[in-house]
Amino acid sequence: MAPQTKSSTAKGPAKRPGTRARRSGAKAPDGVKPTTVLLVRHGRTPTTGQVLPGRAKGLHLGDEGKAQAQRAAERIAALGPGRVAAVYSSPMERARETAAPIAKLTGLRVRQHKGLIEADFGSWTGRKLSELNKLDEWKQVQTYPSGFRFPGGESFTEMQARMTGALQELVARHPGETIVCASHADTIKAAVADAMGTHLDLFQRIVIGPCSITAITFTTGGPIVLAVNSMGDNLTDLVPS
Repeated sequence: MAPQTKSSTAKGPAKRPGTRARRSGAKAPDGVKPTTVLLVRHGRTPTTGQVLPGRAKGLHLGDEGKAQAQRAAERIAALGPGRVAAVYSSPMERARETAAPIAKLTGLRVRQHKGLIEADFGSWTGRKLSELNKLDEWKQVQTYPSGFRFPGGESFTEMQARMTGALQELVARHPGETIVCASHADTIKAAVADAMGTHLDLFQRIVIGPCSITAITFTTGGPIVLAVNSMGDNLTDLVPS
C-alpha cells in the first residue's frame, strides 16, 4: 500500500542473539535462547501495486518476482549451512513460490502456516488500487486502520493478532534457532509495529517491499527489530551491538 524504499535497520541493547545465537550459545536471562525470525514478503506478481489481491487463488510470481525470490534465498543461504532451522510460508501461491528457493538452498522443506496468510480483504479482494484510492474508507485504512474492517472481511486488529500469534507459536517451537516466514506486506508491517511497540494506526508508515527481508529476534525481555525492508544488506551483520 506504500511505495518501495531502501532498507533500514534497528539495533537493540541485548548481546549477540538472533542469527548468531546458535553459534555463540547466547541465552536469555532465564536460560531460554532467543529466536530470530526472518520475515520475507513474497516476490512481485503481475498485479503487484495495481490491485488488492488478498486471498484470491491463482496469483503466481512473475519473472521479476521469481528472480527476487532467488536473490532472497541466496542471501539467507549465505548465513551458512544449518543456520536456518525451518522455512514456513503463508498458504498463498505467491508466498509458497517465494519460500521454495529458500527451502531448496537451505536443504529444508516449506511448511505452510495459515497464521501467515494475507489479510482477508472481503469484497475489496481483487479491486484496483486506483479505484480504492478514491473511496473515503481508503483514508481510514491509511490513517485509522485500527478502527477499520474490510467489508465482509477481516479487521486490521484481527489480522495483527493472528500474525503475532502465529509468530509466537513458531518462536516457541524453535527456541535458539533462526527460521524463515514467507508472508505478505501488511502482515509483516503489523508484526513490525507490534515488535516496536508502535500503535497499529502508525503501521502504514512502515514499508515492506517485494522479497525484502525483515529480521526480528524474540527474547524473554521482548523482541528486538534487527532490520526492516532489507534488500541488499549482509544478513550475517544483523546482530545487536
